[in-house]
Amino acid sequence: MTSEGQGEPLHRGGSHVPPDIAFPYLTTDISRGGVTTEYRAETAQGYVSPTDRDNGLREAPSRLSTVQGRFVLREDHADREGGLKEKKLVTWETNDLENPWNWSKARRWYITAVVASAVVQVAMSSAIVTGDFGDQERHFGVSSEVIALTVTLVVCGFGTGPLLWSPLSELLGRRLLWAIPFAVYIIFNIPCALAPNIGCLLVSRFLCGFFGSAPLTLAGGTIADVWGPEERGFAIAIFAAAPYTGPVIGPLIGGFIGKYAGWRWLYWVNMISAGVVWLFALTIPETFSPVLLKRRARAMRAETGDDRYVTEQELFRKPLNEIVVETLIRPFQMLAEEPILLLMSLYISLVYGLLYAFFFSFPVVFGDYYGWDDAKIGITFCSVLIGVGLALCVTPMLEAKYAAKGANVTPEDRLPGMLLGGPFVPISLFIFGWTSPPYVEPHGASWVGPVSAGIPFGFGMVLVYFSANAYLIEAFPAYVASALAAKTVVRSAAGAAMPLFITQMFHGLGNGGAASLLGGVAIIMAMIPFAFRRYGAQIRAKSKRAVA
Repeated sequence: MTSEGQGEPLHRGGSHVPPDIAFPYLTTDISRGGVTTEYRAETAQGYVSPTDRDNGLREAPSRLSTVQGRFVLREDHADREGGLKEKKLVTWETNDLENPWNWSKARRWYITAVVASAVVQVAMSSAIVTGDFGDQERHFGVSSEVIALTVTLVVCGFGTGPLLWSPLSELLGRRLLWAIPFAVYIIFNIPCALAPNIGCLLVSRFLCGFFGSAPLTLAGGTIADVWGPEERGFAIAIFAAAPYTGPVIGPLIGGFIGKYAGWRWLYWVNMISAGVVWLFALTIPETFSPVLLKRRARAMRAETGDDRYVTEQELFRKPLNEIVVETLIRPFQMLAEEPILLLMSLYISLVYGLLYAFFFSFPVVFGDYYGWDDAKIGITFCSVLIGVGLALCVTPMLEAKYAAKGANVTPEDRLPGMLLGGPFVPISLFIFGWTSPPYVEPHGASWVGPVSAGIPFGFGMVLVYFSANAYLIEAFPAYVASALAAKTVVRSAAGAAMPLFITQMFHGLGNGGAASLLGGVAIIMAMIPFAFRRYGAQIRAKSKRAVA
């Protein structure tokens, strides 16, 4: 605490502290309470004073906090908060076995595996239907554009669902949301499989995406709950690859299901696989430290009769109207005002959209020119999986290189993954377009060219996403939730739009022309991280929300 009358904030951290993506930013009023390491700290007595210089309250690292503006927790304000200086912020005790970071590695890897499997399964659901579009078109008597909505609407659900699940997970914890929305997602696969008309199918697909987005929303936070920053490198790499691996697996297995069992079994198989993963998800304990410590504080108050045992979230709970603003308005406001967020979101959305573009361009090339059926076309996506696997070998090395810099890091130190992976995306598109028919006649092993294009794409895709996501987290430490929400909405919009025009684009411009147009856009986008590497610090200096 500062000397009396000076009116300075309680504490200003001087060294670099990695943003905690598991901090309850959406539901805690950090304009009054600031941020704290209370939820991560281990202390001998199991609590700290709000004025503790290491783990107490300190100003959020940006020039503009939440709705009220600047950090205002000062001496006189602390007294008006009802004796805040006398409060005891509950922490973990030393070597506390209830702290998720102290759980055994086997248990934490089990949780990581279940979380990653859930993300892969839900992401797979968006593309598994591409395994048999033809039979669905004929059954419902609709055009290919209408059937493409079975992909588009799921991805739209992926973009809107997190706006609800993110704040709810901070208030209610992870475990409840792993159980209930995931179960509803499973149920809505039933009307998809039994759909009597196209309207029922499309509405059910959107609801599958909306409720299925819960695992996508919870996964990153759950991994951060159980792994410390210095040891979560490979776990985060798996999380970064999972949302892109799932859609690739979808047509791979969907082609065989559609060919040998019929289109309705696409939805039955998806429901069954989701049910199996959900049963494993039910075994995940509560991992969210603010909720766990809130329960502990409640128990300590009941046992001791001392109302001073609290958590920051209890002291500075954000009002509902501000949670709505933070969730539904601020992400779009930041997109309009923050060039870093806008450009990075556009880049991520392009890469995500291109993944769905491959789901519709591969059938054009290998179906129309090579005469392959859906099952055989699905096998071609194995090349993308190879690229994803190669990226998983590189991302831990990038994370280790970043961690080795210690406190002398800037957000721009997160860019090397994009600098490395970005060029591989346009390279893959040019390979795909200009090694496809009619430029290379379909004979012998000529299919190797366009199929192999998936390897550099999968590699670049994961590195771009991994690096860009980390860059946004480091650039907006006080606005992590809003920045990631904005990114998710833009990304999902691109993924939803691509299926609606890619087939027509490849038919109209030809394989080479369409791929070259997309490749040209990818080249332009690949310049973004190079620009931020040079000018990122200057842009952040002019931003209201980015870290200085």
